[in-house]
Amino acid sequence: MGARKKERVGVDLRLRGKMLALQAERETQPGHAFGPDTKWQLEFEHSFPFRETPDQDKAIVETKRDMETPRSMDRLICGDVGFGKTEVAIRAAFKAVMEGKQVAVLTPTTVLAQQHFETFRQRMLDYPVRIEMLSRFRSQAEQRKVLQGLREGGVDVVVGTHRLISGDVIFKRSRSGRN
Repeated sequence: MGARKKERVGVDLRLRGKMLALQAERETQPGHAFGPDTKWQLEFEHSFPFRETPDQDKAIVETKRDMETPRSMDRLICGDVGFGKTEVAIRAAFKAVMEGKQVAVLTPTTVLAQQHFETFRQRMLDYPVRIEMLSRFRSQAEQRKVLQGLREGGVDVVVGTHRLISGDVIFKRSRSGRN
């Protein structure tokens, strides 16, 4: 195995270890039970310009129901391109932000981060939600500004690549004060 491949495998193993440790920590602590949908949540959801599919409706209802329990939620939404997975995430993010939480949306590629950033911004345009992006598409100066906004609580939603799990990404409104 070449040196570059060994380095990538090492990074992957460290990332997996971090994720497992985080999961174990989450299982031992209670989560936040969000309140029922507010007037703004209902207004926001009614502003969706398409008709939800039955599967999308089910995923939205189940996700919000999970958010309203005190247990940390792990949910994977699967579906073909164009079947509304992003809208499920947007509604969950909106619900969290409306209760004063910060949201991170992790994407596998820089292009998808940019697409989701634009979609989230467009959907939440009429609401007091600050959405930013962390990826290689942002200059170092722009990234520093986003990081400062996260630390100070001025950024509500951050969309990004694996950059979001870097040690310098600190959320003001996290339970432990760490990311």
